[in-house]
Amino acid sequence: MGAIVRFFHSKTAPGILLCLAAFLAMVIENSPYQGLYDGFKNIPVVFQAGDFLIDKPLLLWINDGLMAIFFLLIGLEIKREILDGHLSKRDQVILPAVAALGGLAVPALIYAFINWGNAVTIQGWAIPAATDIAFALGVLILLGNRIPPALKVCLVAIAIIDDLAAIVIIALFYTAETSLMSLGLAFIGLTAAFVMNRRGVIKLGPYILLGFFIWACVLKSGVHATLAGVALGLLIPLRTKTDPDHSPLLQLEHTLHPFVAFVVLPVFAFANAGVSLSGLSLATFMQPIPLGIMLGLFFGKQLGVMGLTFLAISIKLCKLPEGVNWMQFYGMALLTGIGFTMSLFIGTLAFSDVEYASDVRVGVLSGSILSGVAGVSILLMSTHKRKVK
Repeated sequence: MGAIVRFFHSKTAPGILLCLAAFLAMVIENSPYQGLYDGFKNIPVVFQAGDFLIDKPLLLWINDGLMAIFFLLIGLEIKREILDGHLSKRDQVILPAVAALGGLAVPALIYAFINWGNAVTIQGWAIPAATDIAFALGVLILLGNRIPPALKVCLVAIAIIDDLAAIVIIALFYTAETSLMSLGLAFIGLTAAFVMNRRGVIKLGPYILLGFFIWACVLKSGVHATLAGVALGLLIPLRTKTDPDHSPLLQLEHTLHPFVAFVVLPVFAFANAGVSLSGLSLATFMQPIPLGIMLGLFFGKQLGVMGLTFLAISIKLCKLPEGVNWMQFYGMALLTGIGFTMSLFIGTLAFSDVEYASDVRVGVLSGSILSGVAGVSILLMSTHKRKVK
């Protein structure tokens, strides 16, 4: 029991659990139990209150419901970092902002170049632009004290900006036809949360209840429901006037973090990472969708992050974090190519057709694995060279 408790308290546990969930999904997908796996994802789940009805398979409850909790946590983290964290000062923002911009633009351009002229597959252009912070940071933490703390801080800042960009992309490019009435009701809910914030309401209960209402309205509006989580997170108060030592935002963030790390993300990975290896060949990887995603994550991320960072430093717009050399920064740039959960999530928005789901998974998993292995190798080499010196 002691070993299990220590594992779940370790910083590497979420990343390991994600890997196990994804691996389990792939094993079952390629076993005689594949039918049970598909049946599990398609279990009908119905919620009805009067005339209000939500009727979706379990997979969509996971992607629209559980992931809204994940995005609520992202909203809380973004607000905290901007007001009181790594993004609260101008000189702290420039380098991660430049790196994140490069890491968003170049992968998207590579994917778009490969899929240009195909009106269907081009919709996945944002898939390789995402970074899975849980995996990437977990890899850095596994390397322990051999990695400068400033490098970990830089990766967190890049990931926060990357998440913010992903939210904007989802809102602008992956929104279906909208219901103005549902959007109006969601806006009323958000206004009520804003008023509570301004009036000094510090109990989390009213915000959470309002959050369910906002989520349901956004779900029915055609805008992706996960955006409700982000919006609510930004409206939770960071500090209170009556008790400066109490932070409702930090309280909720600390409450949600283990649930998201050990339940939400592993369940999402299990439900979305199952890739059939039947008939898998080199030709599979050369198809436009998997090729665009794989090259975008592996080559696009490192070229974008390194290229724009080098340019910004050359014109003295910013400088490398303290105690970090170029080789270590390059290793971190490679790790931003671990798209995994965020890339898979955007893939579910880009392609509703099951025909393309396997292609997305092949591209995301291959690109993420290549980036992770290469990133760890470079970081270990940089550590070895430093010891030799």
